[in-house]
Amino acid sequence: MSKSKIVGFAGSWSQPSRTRNLVEAAVLKAADRSGAEARIYDLTELCFSLGTTLSADQAPADLALLLNDIVTADALIVGSPVYKGTYTGLFKHLFDLIEPRALKDKPVVLTATGGSERHALVLDHGLRPLFAFFSADIIATGLYATETDFTDYRPSTAALLGRIDRAATELSWRLSRTTSDIAPLQALAAS
Repeated sequence: MSKSKIVGFAGSWSQPSRTRNLVEAAVLKAADRSGAEARIYDLTELCFSLGTTLSADQAPADLALLLNDIVTADALIVGSPVYKGTYTGLFKHLFDLIEPRALKDKPVVLTATGGSERHALVLDHGLRPLFAFFSADIIATGLYATETDFTDYRPSTAALLGRIDRAATELSWRLSRTTSDIAPLQALAAS
């Protein structure tokens, strides 16, 4: 059996980036928990390719690699800084290039960073509807953080680190499920 693959994508322009570091921390924790391979991308690596691509079949090699990794991943951890109340435009554009059925039932952890707690609902009112459209398996624990949750751009507060740990645990559980785990539940539902 091949090793599971967790792909992280941070839709942030900034370097250094709290969003990138939050996504990376969650990916590495989940990969460590589940024994999965970790791959992490961010917008700064792909912004020019992404911004000029109108369809996936015309994507330059660097973007085509990311798109392939997203659709072939066993799980995703995605994040965006909050701009004007929602995720970044190029973050959305990336997912506009993906066939809707390609993410069906794929476990996804949602993350976001913002300037204040007033943007925390971006997880439920921005990112969750986007991935619900894809029929993704959205992990219950989302990760929202503000500047005060970081030290030197790295997640540092006990509360945030605890949420990262909980999201990684939930994701690793999803990755460890097998058909035999699900079959008894399906039999119960049918009766």
